[in-house]
Amino acid sequence: MTPPGRIASSASSFLAFDFGVKRVGTATGSALLRQGQPLRTIAAEGDARFAAITALIKEWQPDALVVGVPFHPDGAEHDNTRRARRFARQLQGRYGLPVHEVDERYTTTEALAAGATDADAASAVLILEQFFREHLS
Repeated sequence: MTPPGRIASSASSFLAFDFGVKRVGTATGSALLRQGQPLRTIAAEGDARFAAITALIKEWQPDALVVGVPFHPDGAEHDNTRRARRFARQLQGRYGLPVHEVDERYTTTEALAAGATDADAASAVLILEQFFREHLS
């Protein structure tokens, strides 16, 4: 994974992922605008999931990827924390792009409270925009 801190200036376009065991929400965005745009939720597992991600990467040609990593409210890790980190490592290994992790506590709750029709993709937008706030000055 890419170390925390500022992002490389060459990274301008991103794909973000709200990882889940059954579904993965996706979003895209640019460092220039510091805004995300929901794409879709991938409701697939295993090879089918990565085939859909490969198609998104070919279409959007991101410079880097962002993965939301969930934690308990007190900051403790749980099973999905480890699963999301494994997913991030798989993305980096498969696509050779920088992968950044973001603490994504409460993004689904926030997306639902905002009235999102696709909470997973909306959560991916929140993850990406949080990344921009934390890593772009």
